[in-house]
Amino acid sequence: MYFTQKVIDLFIKPENAGELADADGIGEAGDPHCGDFLRIYIQVREGVIKDCTFQVFGCCAAIASSSMTTILAKGQALDDAEKITAQDIVHALGGLPEEKVHCSVLGESALKAAIENYRKNDQ
Repeated sequence: MYFTQKVIDLFIKPENAGELADADGIGEAGDPHCGDFLRIYIQVREGVIKDCTFQVFGCCAAIASSSMTTILAKGQALDDAEKITAQDIVHALGGLPEEKVHCSVLGESALKAAIENYRKNDQ
């Protein structure tokens, strides 16, 4: 199995890892009982994701994909962040082995869930 340098770097030193105490939205994806599980926290100001962090249980690719998801989402308007796809995450990582692409789907799903959670609570 081959990982790009970007994947290795974000695995060794993930960006935006941890809980965000004053999160406006929280989204989860995966199964915490039997496999990879991701929780994404977002802080929104004037329709823009000002901060985005994550907690993940998973392999090297799950950690790197989760970190990259937060990197891509920070600073984005909610509508733009909602359009981030698993393919965008894989591309930003410089690729993932085929058997690890599902890790990027966690990022897409959890981010969308966090945005949905924010919108539901903001009404």
